[in-house]
Amino acid sequence: MDTIVKVESNRISSIKRRNMWNAVLRHKVLYLLMLPGIIYMLLNNYIPMFGIIIAFKNYNFEDGFLFSPTVGFDNFRYLFETPDAFIMTRNTLGYNAVFIVVNLVMSVTMAILLNEVRNRYSKRFYQSAVLLPFFLSAVIVAYLVYSLLNPDSGLVNRYILKSFGIEPISWYLEPKYWPFILVITNAWKNVGYGSIIYISAMTGIDTEYYEAATIDGARKWQQVKYITIPLLVPVMVIMTILSIGRIFYSDFGLFYQLPMGSGTLLPVTNVIDTYVYNSLVNMGDIGMSSAAGFYQSVVGFLLVLTTNLVVRKISPENALF
Repeated sequence: MDTIVKVESNRISSIKRRNMWNAVLRHKVLYLLMLPGIIYMLLNNYIPMFGIIIAFKNYNFEDGFLFSPTVGFDNFRYLFETPDAFIMTRNTLGYNAVFIVVNLVMSVTMAILLNEVRNRYSKRFYQSAVLLPFFLSAVIVAYLVYSLLNPDSGLVNRYILKSFGIEPISWYLEPKYWPFILVITNAWKNVGYGSIIYISAMTGIDTEYYEAATIDGARKWQQVKYITIPLLVPVMVIMTILSIGRIFYSDFGLFYQLPMGSGTLLPVTNVIDTYVYNSLVNMGDIGMSSAAGFYQSVVGFLLVLTTNLVVRKISPENALF
């Protein structure tokens, strides 16, 4: 009996392999088109992952990353035992959580408003205007903010606060204002890009839904509430899951360039990325920097899996996978 089952199992496996190769031969042109992308992904994404071993070594240039002394988890221990570990972790998680919520709400709102512009040329102009900040480098953004917040000649101190009779503020010496400045700047820079994604999703919504709602007497807000937003939920979920996967990563340019190197602001601007960069520049410890990057990647991967699992339990059709 066991022999018969084994023979039948081998026969089924053989049929499956033959069918697979037949499918490959039948669609060989499509597989050839995939080949450059697969090669690029292997060279750019997977082969460099071998360098993860640096996170477990006391790296030096003489021995290279293969023969440098192995130190186990010492690099990770140093990362978490530093006095600033709590502050940089709190800032990284806190800012990114706020960024996700604020950018999601503002991007969807901006997309809905832009979608209501009927004049083609005006719509293109507004889309280009809100998208432009996304392409500005962090250095340019930092100096734009500096032109507003300069203690002596900044627009805010010199004109706005002065017109209300408020004393000038030394913005780069006052940490309490910077959580708001960073959130506003990040939203200004990234909301336009997010809104374009949601506008693209809205173009796929069947206009018959809106026509039927208009016939039934639904107002514009009701159409947005009961048609547009529910149909955007799958895209919103995917974008949120991807953002949560990078919640341990920060916009390095935003947190490094915007404060202009002010040490007074470190308690509210120091995040994992800036801490690792400063440690690498000051100490040249490549192993510790690699450990931080590896830690961020693993946590991000686990967060994506966890978030997707929660979404799949609540609403399976909106899960990423």
